[in-house]
Amino acid sequence: MMESRPPISMLRRIWQHGLGRWGLAIMGFWLVMALGGYVLATDASPNANRMNLAYAAQPIGVRLPLEEAPRLQAKPLHWWFVGDVGAPAWVPSETQEIRMWLGTDRYGRDLWSRLILGGRISLSVGLISVGIALLLGLPLGALAGYYGGALDRVLQTVIQIFWSIPTFLMVIALSFVLGKGFWQVFIAVGLTAWVEVARLVRGQVLSIKQAEFVQAAEVLGYSPGRILWRHILPQVVPALIVLAASQFASAILLESGLSFLGIGAQPPMPSWGGMIKDHYAYLLTGQAHLALIPGLALASLVLAFMSLGTALRDVLDVRS
Repeated sequence: MMESRPPISMLRRIWQHGLGRWGLAIMGFWLVMALGGYVLATDASPNANRMNLAYAAQPIGVRLPLEEAPRLQAKPLHWWFVGDVGAPAWVPSETQEIRMWLGTDRYGRDLWSRLILGGRISLSVGLISVGIALLLGLPLGALAGYYGGALDRVLQTVIQIFWSIPTFLMVIALSFVLGKGFWQVFIAVGLTAWVEVARLVRGQVLSIKQAEFVQAAEVLGYSPGRILWRHILPQVVPALIVLAASQFASAILLESGLSFLGIGAQPPMPSWGGMIKDHYAYLLTGQAHLALIPGLALASLVLAFMSLGTALRDVLDVRS
């Protein structure tokens, strides 16, 4: 049976793992940025969308002679989630300056603010998409693996169909069916990721149900539901945790790819994929940082989750 490890002890072992330490540090950084959101952003307007075309594509750390116009209304209580809907526009100033820590994008918007909010979107997509995948794949895989029969045959057929189509093409097709938008991305990615969860859970359940402790529970007269949910599935959790870390990274990449193609998060909502799309032409100019910064942010977060998944596999002793 699975060895029980206190959460603190497990975190300590992950931190002692080289890849785990790197993954936790990078993931923690972006998590703090995402939770800070509009608090840490220079531009607290919804989606950090205050434009000033006169200062488009400014260099890193530039100070611009701007100030906020007088506010017309107070901040709403939900500003932490959606930004300050009463945020005024930037106006020229002869006495004040505003520092743009990463410069401005092609529309004169603060790149630092949009990078933070883009990280919030990436983490949200990963979290909700993996949640959808677990919600669908866990019960289907568990029931098919334990009971077998027609349900198992149907599930195997569905898995083969999904696996015959490249994941990215499947996500694009679902996005066209569901429509463009932020929430549609969640659903499209989750509806493709559940297949891998179901396959893993089914295989684990098929193996574990032959164990002696399961046979002993059957002899004692425990119901199939109790055996499955209280005795078998807890043994599947370590493998599921490792898979979830990998799927988190995949979901972030898929969302960025969809946004790059224009069928993911729609403007003016900031997305790392959309930011790369808007500025990849600048790679051959003196403003290459406009595309490189969101690209490096995306790469760091994806690698962090992949590294964390590797560390979890070693710490939890999950056999592939």
